[in-house]
Amino acid sequence: MALGGINAAGNGGTQPSLPTSAMYQLDIVLKKGNSLAIRDRGGTSDPYVKFKIAGKEVFRSKIIHKNLNPVWDERVCLIVDNLQEPLYIKVFDYDFGLQDDFMGSAYLYLDSLELQRSLDVQLDLQDPHCPDQDLGSLELVVTLFPRSTEDRETMLLRRSWKSCSKQQNLRLSDLYRKSQLWRGIVSIRLIEGRNLIPMDQNGLSDPYVKFKLGPQKYKSKTIPKTLNPQWREQFDLHLYDEEGGILEISVWDKDIGMRDDFIGQCQLDLSKLSREKTHKLELELEEDKGMLVLLVTLTATVAVSISDLSVNLLDDPHERQQIIKRYSPLRSFFNLKDVGMVQVKILRAEGLMAADVTGKSDPFCIAELCNDRLQTHTVYKTLNPEWNKVFTFNVKDIHAVLEITVYDEDRDRSADFLGKVAIPLLNIRNSEQKAYVLKNKELTRPTKGVIFLEADVIFNAVKASLRTFVPPEQKYIEEEAKVSKQMLQQNFNRVKRCVLFLINTGSYINSCFQWESPRRSLCAFLIFVVVVWNFEIYMVPLSLLLLLTWNYFLLASGKEPREGSVQAMEDLLEDVDDEYDKDDKDSEKKGFLDKFYAVQDVIITVQNALDEVACFGERVKNTFNWSVPFLSWLAITVLCAGATLIYFIPLRFIVLVWGINKFTKKLRDPYNIENNELLDFLSRVPSDIQLVQYKDLKAETSQSPSKKRRNNPG
Repeated sequence: MALGGINAAGNGGTQPSLPTSAMYQLDIVLKKGNSLAIRDRGGTSDPYVKFKIAGKEVFRSKIIHKNLNPVWDERVCLIVDNLQEPLYIKVFDYDFGLQDDFMGSAYLYLDSLELQRSLDVQLDLQDPHCPDQDLGSLELVVTLFPRSTEDRETMLLRRSWKSCSKQQNLRLSDLYRKSQLWRGIVSIRLIEGRNLIPMDQNGLSDPYVKFKLGPQKYKSKTIPKTLNPQWREQFDLHLYDEEGGILEISVWDKDIGMRDDFIGQCQLDLSKLSREKTHKLELELEEDKGMLVLLVTLTATVAVSISDLSVNLLDDPHERQQIIKRYSPLRSFFNLKDVGMVQVKILRAEGLMAADVTGKSDPFCIAELCNDRLQTHTVYKTLNPEWNKVFTFNVKDIHAVLEITVYDEDRDRSADFLGKVAIPLLNIRNSEQKAYVLKNKELTRPTKGVIFLEADVIFNAVKASLRTFVPPEQKYIEEEAKVSKQMLQQNFNRVKRCVLFLINTGSYINSCFQWESPRRSLCAFLIFVVVVWNFEIYMVPLSLLLLLTWNYFLLASGKEPREGSVQAMEDLLEDVDDEYDKDDKDSEKKGFLDKFYAVQDVIITVQNALDEVACFGERVKNTFNWSVPFLSWLAITVLCAGATLIYFIPLRFIVLVWGINKFTKKLRDPYNIENNELLDFLSRVPSDIQLVQYKDLKAETSQSPSKKRRNNPG
């Protein structure tokens, strides 16, 4: 530790030792950081600083985004009554929605400071586990003043008044961010790139784009082997600042087996764009590395809110009637994106896990609906908290899932996970107060505690049906995929089940040709002759209708056509989950796979491909199994309409209209985003894993889940 050329122990021993029991005022100016550690894949970090004395956090700086040499220039005044306790300084990299990364720490020994003298201090950051690693340094200006007890009390009172005044001003200037409410939406359509620079040996690139607006991030798909990619993607980001904000855009080249190459970057000042208007922007990347074409629309609207139970929108009959009228069938074709609204009351929780050494927790809740994220206050030192908060969200997709996560607040570290539930909006029964058993992070196993919720969903069925056939909104805050032997095996087994079903179906049909069962083969032969002789194209959707109708009658008669597959998936997840914790701990200790990017990327690609194949087969099956009645009825409606259309209109006319539409779509709308309506529909049908995750569990208060598993190892 360097003290502006003065030794940390003082000025060569000429200063008398300071009395450690007196009161002192410590003024600190956090100036800047130098060459801090890289913690993000983009080669930067989002650093902030914490000050702690005697294990208590006394200051936290603002976050400087994407900077390894941040300048804070923040001042803090502390009252110190024991100079033997050093000031512990820690630097972290902020990761929205994830655990913040440690960037280094240092100690400032207060008993070595001179009284009433400003000292320039440079602290070298270190990692206790890797003492030889260079993590950069911090520059401070510190001044220590002696204070009497009366001065201390006066100063504490003054600081308290100033702090309250400052917080009030902060609330007035930054009200929407502090209350987690956003002022508007930035709708972005990433169209194309032009003349990007080549990064691969073949003279081409595999480009993708990253967008960042404050803590919000979005990553586009990768377009292989091109310098003029066509992305045609649409996504929304939230505006917290009334003026807009700076949208940071970077272009990367995907490299399997190595770190991705940086192509170029640019920035867009949203405050310069007018509202309620679509802007076509051609943004030049820095240093002439190409161009991006975007369509950007700023919409000024507030669609989320937080209130207490006393301020409940839907409890007012007049307000409720107005909302029902807003989403009535008569308004089905007004503002198609506004599908409905959901209001959830987060009432209380009981029997939570004890996360602190005192046997208590400091729980708070986070409610998420796709990219909307709201948080309750923290209830300290309890396992049975009461929040009594009402969250209101606008619904853009009725097939979205409401996620409620309970955390334990920890001022020294990131929050500890206590439990989670996921509730599809279509599963909500209006005005029903219900106790949900909390689950683990993967939503496959119960954890300790229950949470009491009450929710209402009001939506327009026509708008919801139309939105089913467009691409769903993607979450722009998601954890990166990790290599997992268990996950790879799980996805392989899911694909294997789908393939075995096809093989068994083929074997059954082949047995009819082999006359292994004469009665079955005779029936199959007669059906074949009758169907082929009378076949018309409209019978294809009618046959699918027949399958849906058959499963509906099975469901109505008390039989569950999907129960076997869900139970099989629960058993599969149970076997896989047994080794998750051990696998995660080993990966954290060793970090072995992180050193081999080639193997890691290939395994993740195979793992994700197996997941997509398995999900596709399971979603087709679950459509006909009535796993989501809304979607099954929608499929019946579409199939009936299709069969009627084909019956009355010759097939060649339908194909002709389809072809003309396809050929002229680019001419009619050059920036149209292509989509496959069938795949978009299937993306709303839950897979078998999702059915397990969304399944309600019964509360068992007699024993905790961990004890239950120890008592029943088989």
